[in-house]
Amino acid sequence: MNTLGNILWFIFGGFFTGLGYAFGGLMVCLTVIGIPFGVKAIQFGFSMMTPFNKEVRAKEDAGCLAFSLNIIWLLLFGWELALLHVAFAIVLGISIVGIPFARQHLKLVPVALLPFSHRLSEIASE
Repeated sequence: MNTLGNILWFIFGGFFTGLGYAFGGLMVCLTVIGIPFGVKAIQFGFSMMTPFNKEVRAKEDAGCLAFSLNIIWLLLFGWELALLHVAFAIVLGISIVGIPFARQHLKLVPVALLPFSHRLSEIASE
């Protein structure tokens, strides 16, 4: 079921959304100061192309630097990205067919808000 969800997600917007994150990350990387933010945006963009077999995990080793970068990210990019994911979740949640996709958007909110403290990782096969 995850494979079908990933295929549908990729076709109906996941590719372009991930590409947008990657392009934005490349643009931010043009400045030396923005490189850590650009790298996170690129990583997030590529992992966002197939979110159905991933889960959000908090990083235990996030330290003072991650906290500082999260605050800057939250003020500049994070709140807008999180609101965008919530808006997509509301729109997709209206129909029964869109509910699984709405759940994926809601799952991506913590990573969009604080990417230096959260990560998307593969779900272990059972």
